[in-house]
Amino acid sequence: MVDWRYFEYLDDFVNSSLQSHSFITVDFYGKINIKDFCSALEKCTNLQKLTLNFYGKKIRDKSALRIGSAITQCINLSILNLYFDNNQIGNKGASCVGSRLANCINLQNLTLALSSNQIGNEGASGLGSALANCTNLSNLKLLLGRNQIGDNGVSGLGFGLGKCNNLYNLELELNENEIGDQGISDLGSALSSKNNLSKLILDFDNELENLKVKNKYLKSKRLVIFKIYFK
Repeated sequence: MVDWRYFEYLDDFVNSSLQSHSFITVDFYGKINIKDFCSALEKCTNLQKLTLNFYGKKIRDKSALRIGSAITQCINLSILNLYFDNNQIGNKGASCVGSRLANCINLQNLTLALSSNQIGNEGASGLGSALANCTNLSNLKLLLGRNQIGDNGVSGLGFGLGKCNNLYNLELELNENEIGDQGISDLGSALSSKNNLSKLILDFDNELENLKVKNKYLKSKRLVIFKIYFK
């Protein structure tokens, strides 16, 4: 039987049998003591699946980095769902979270929600470069809507994701940013080189008028599911 635990209060988590956990969901009420939480999380060395919901917790770059560093101590982690939506994470925080996750060598499935933060071109590019080092990553859901990412940022993000050699399924949300047709085209060029990609879901909010751009996403010979949304 799977040992799945759900924690709503920090004290309950800190005082639990940390090394015995294999599957946990953390969704704390109220304000969080990041230092205490991370100190406890670092002891979850047998953790295989972690879902962490820090939506709207006023997380800044420093705290995001601290959480990312704690996660790297969970050496057996293969499934990770991080919900950092509606916080105050900027370029440095996004890049550093990605670089820390690259140290999770067993990570195969990642959901990283960073919508409604303060991420721009530098952060998006840095995140892509960092995720390129997640060598075993096969499924990625990356939510970056409602930030300040432009063409250069999405180009850098695509360049990094294009290096994820074992990535089979990718869902990428980029709506309500500052991305034009050039950025979408560059992203398509980067992802079209991934012949092992079987599922690709993209979410933008500007109209794609040039069919040649769309065709770039369809070059992958193994692509089975392809969806692109424009709001």
